[in-house]
Amino acid sequence: MISESSSFVKGVVLGGAFCMLVTLLGHIKVGHGTKAHHHEHHHIQAPNKEDVLNLSEGERMELSKSIRVYCIILVKPKDLGHWAAVKETWSKHCDKVEFYSSENVKVFDSVALNTNDLWVMMRKAYKITYERYKDEFSWFFLAYPTTFAIIENLKYFLLKKDPSQPFYIGHTVKSGDLEYVDGEGGIVLSIESLTRLSRVLEDSDKCPEQGGMIWKLAEDKQLAICLKYTGVFAENAEDAEGKDVFNTKSVGALIKEAMSTHPQQVVDGCCSDMAITFSGLAPNHMHVMMYGVYRLRPYGHTYNDALVFLPPAGSDND
Repeated sequence: MISESSSFVKGVVLGGAFCMLVTLLGHIKVGHGTKAHHHEHHHIQAPNKEDVLNLSEGERMELSKSIRVYCIILVKPKDLGHWAAVKETWSKHCDKVEFYSSENVKVFDSVALNTNDLWVMMRKAYKITYERYKDEFSWFFLAYPTTFAIIENLKYFLLKKDPSQPFYIGHTVKSGDLEYVDGEGGIVLSIESLTRLSRVLEDSDKCPEQGGMIWKLAEDKQLAICLKYTGVFAENAEDAEGKDVFNTKSVGALIKEAMSTHPQQVVDGCCSDMAITFSGLAPNHMHVMMYGVYRLRPYGHTYNDALVFLPPAGSDND
């Protein structure tokens, strides 16, 4: 009897191990098995200021009107403080912004997704966005409620990018063979990438709603896997000096790091002056950033930017 019981336990253990191995191999195939596209990782940069200066006044005005950004903010009821801060600060600078919530919340307008799973939320948000706005916008920016974004800098970065090309831009991270855009810094998709994503979302083999592994992958990694099947690959966004413009940390955290690594050049060593996002901000820090970015001006200093991105019609942005 003891021998039979021992054999049964061994069989269960071996069977479980085999199932784990099959599941893991299946996931590896989904994540990295496609060889239909060859791609070298790109570091793409903002345009040179000289390029903008060489444009005619008419060309500048046309560009300022043509780059329109739709913002997707993924939120949950526990994020109400951040939700309110994002609504009152930087999101006003989007050409259109909508909050996609895990459930209906009475105090704020949102698109209720009726799921608490971030990957399923992201999938649904992108699907709804494509169905509703594919003919209205060319660029789509997704952010979490702890992210602060300077939309004008995003528009400047996208100035010479063709949205009919498959762009998937942000702060890239490498995990094994997979390169993905870290959701904490925000994710930018061109209309071409969103179109390809909308198609692969219908393919449960290549882009399943529930991952094939025993442990769950983060939603930003799942997104990269699905996009990879369509020939869309993560690209790291940098300024002309090679500094990241999508940041996965707050200004305070980056300055603290710079004080250790570049004590003689804290500001220069910290961040790009064309930064697009910072992350990990508390609601009050959102308002501090809003004041610093859009309100505070040193007397006697002038800003002669060659291009002006006008706020959306009827907007009450700063």
